Amino acid sequence: MTKLREDIRNVAIIAHVDHGKTTLVDELLKQSHTLDERKELQERAMDSNDLEKERGITILAKNTAVAYNGVRINIMDTPGHADFGGEVERIMKMVDGVVLVVDAYEGTMPQTRFVLKKALEQNLTPIVVVNKIDKPSARPAEVVDEVLELFIELGADDDQLEFPVVYASAINGTSSLSDDPADQEHTMAPVFDTIIDHIPAPVDNSEEPLQFQVSLLDYNDFVGRIGIGRIFRGTVKVGDQVTLSKLDGSTKNFRVTKLFGFFGLERREIQEAKAGDLIAISGMEDIFVGETITPTDCVEPLPILHIDEPTLQMTFLANNSPFAGREGKYVTSRKVEERLLAELQTDVSLRVEATDSPDKWTVSGRGELHLSILIETMRREGYELQVSRPEVIIKEIDGVKCEPFERVQIDTPEEYQGSVIQSLSERKGEMIDMQSTGNGQTRLVFLAPARGLIGYPTEFLSMTHGYGIMNHTFDQYMPVINAEIGGRRRGALVSIDTGKATTYSIMSVEERGTIFVNPGTEVYEGMIIGENSRENDLTVNITKAKQMTNVRSATKDQTAVIKTPRILTLEESLEFLNDDEYMEVTPESIRLRKQILDKNLRAKAAKKKKSSEE
Repeated sequence: MTKLREDIRNVAIIAHVDHGKTTLVDELLKQSHTLDERKELQERAMDSNDLEKERGITILAKNTAVAYNGVRINIMDTPGHADFGGEVERIMKMVDGVVLVVDAYEGTMPQTRFVLKKALEQNLTPIVVVNKIDKPSARPAEVVDEVLELFIELGADDDQLEFPVVYASAINGTSSLSDDPADQEHTMAPVFDTIIDHIPAPVDNSEEPLQFQVSLLDYNDFVGRIGIGRIFRGTVKVGDQVTLSKLDGSTKNFRVTKLFGFFGLERREIQEAKAGDLIAISGMEDIFVGETITPTDCVEPLPILHIDEPTLQMTFLANNSPFAGREGKYVTSRKVEERLLAELQTDVSLRVEATDSPDKWTVSGRGELHLSILIETMRREGYELQVSRPEVIIKEIDGVKCEPFERVQIDTPEEYQGSVIQSLSERKGEMIDMQSTGNGQTRLVFLAPARGLIGYPTEFLSMTHGYGIMNHTFDQYMPVINAEIGGRRRGALVSIDTGKATTYSIMSVEERGTIFVNPGTEVYEGMIIGENSRENDLTVNITKAKQMTNVRSATKDQTAVIKTPRILTLEESLEFLNDDEYMEVTPESIRLRKQILDKNLRAKAAKKKKSSEE
């Protein structure tokens, strides 16, 4: 009979963005008294990265542990966004079951499909928590039916279809096995009990030779590189001589210098760990995700973790604009390259390739959000860089060129559904489902080429006056559609001079389109200062000052009034880019520019391109 470790449960919490995963983990930490009572629980304790706190999303997978009735529950909190799916896939290897958190009103969303599919593929045991049961618009019974339909659609087996359901309001700290909000009790016991009763305990084969696989990486200035993962077999102690089986098939011997276990939000040093434990190991400087640690006399590596390939790429290059070096701490191509290569150490979904030019790199990721988070992180760290327009990665499958398609789910007021359907059809999206969700809302589901969605979110928000909600996730590769899809419909307003933008000039230019800069902003020749109201690019002088005369006029003392400029965020700037443009990113500024700054040289290049196409 197989021996089990009944004192441990390893579980991952998965969900769509903003369905309450991290809040639920906070509440489990609080109610299990794992956190020091003297330390006030910080809301969303597990979202520790600045960008995570600002955006309210989880980017990196986190791990923690709580003790309940003598059982140690290791909890992995995973990202809910497809762009960080690389994290989700690795976590699935570390756990024996998943807690699927679903919003009691929104129900199953594209991202729920993505993470659930990954869990079912690993034959993990699911538990469903219907969260936000206290919402007035909650529809728990229908949501459970939707989840069941999704399980069937994703090919769940009979055991997985018998999932237990807990109804909760994580933010209020209440839960119950009943779908009636009136039955909610101020305790998370139903969640804890369901985890212990339904998630399988890990197999206790700690007498056998060690097998530990690295699923996550961390870095510490004192101990260097740290590999986080699960012990699948055997026991490990501090001081053990072990062998690391590398991804390329080579092996390296090293001594385990430190072991860490997880207690609440803390990582504590331990002397020994055995099969079923989730731990961190240090002692090997160049350890990577997917590699296996075994005893030196029994080298049996585990299969390498499969990670989905990137679907989007863009060019990163050192900043070479006229304002280069003014605002950043790290401005050389060598520094930018070092930082990109450092990111590869922890982000397995990222690819960085050198190009013909020493100061340009092709960076590939899982989506716009994935790459924009990297750009924003580098910007905050003091880097100056430029990036090109994102483009999808074309793959050849069985001799056929294929491009990534995304599953797009849209919730919009009924009065805007016609505009949404038309706009996505123009971007070659195919509608596969449409249903009314009540309260004058319609849910639309499309299958659309990923390149058609580049730049679409901004258009969608203005089309639905901010009331529409759009979620999309990678679905599959399909044959390339031979058509121009997406792209900007209007041209750019491009500065013809270098200097400071003046109110006088902005007043004369703003009737031509939308302005992106404030008076007093420094601009340079070739910099994009706005969007033209027509399809063509237009060069304008935005630095011209009003001529002073000694003639006093009746209107002389009138105050100049200009429209408030539209200041683009980093994501909006990426969406705005065309193929012949760059986004310049520094710690203080985000600027858009033409790749060729000189107006005459741009015209020559455009003419040459046109003649070569003919």
